[in-house]
Amino acid sequence: MNLKEHIRGIPDFPIPGILFYDISTIMRSNEAMEYVIESLHDQIKDWQPDIIAGIESRGFLFATPLALKMNLPMMMIRKAGKLPGEVVSYEYDLEYGTDTIQIQSDAIQTGQKVVIIDDLLATGGTLEASIKLCQKVGGEVVGCGVVIELDFLNGRNNLSAPCKSLVHY
Repeated sequence: MNLKEHIRGIPDFPIPGILFYDISTIMRSNEAMEYVIESLHDQIKDWQPDIIAGIESRGFLFATPLALKMNLPMMMIRKAGKLPGEVVSYEYDLEYGTDTIQIQSDAIQTGQKVVIIDDLLATGGTLEASIKLCQKVGGEVVGCGVVIELDFLNGRNNLSAPCKSLVHY
């Protein structure tokens, strides 16, 4: 399947000069969605994860069915203030400031092998922060999986874990 046929480019969103890669069109096609989940599974299964982590919010859309397929738990990596209960935070630098992501303190057990899933790898900032957050609580991040990678931004070079991508722009 040519997955690019199921990804819509939206020019000037969210700001002028940005071409947004819209994955909602993947979810409108059962065939495309099944292809994504099967392909991600094929790419990450040899890492033998214990848990799948999804990054807010589009990462949840792929992490959840992937975790179900692999009969694994799925945990959420969210922006600050979105998770109930005790949380662990990780603050990271953005181009113009900082951001904070969180997981629930009991989401990962020490030594668990984690695969982090998101929709898109751009500069790698949020994905690398997610890796560091999982490691902070004792998780072993064995890899990451994304649907789309923007190669021209070289985000892969900013990651401290291997990453598999289905589509490259």
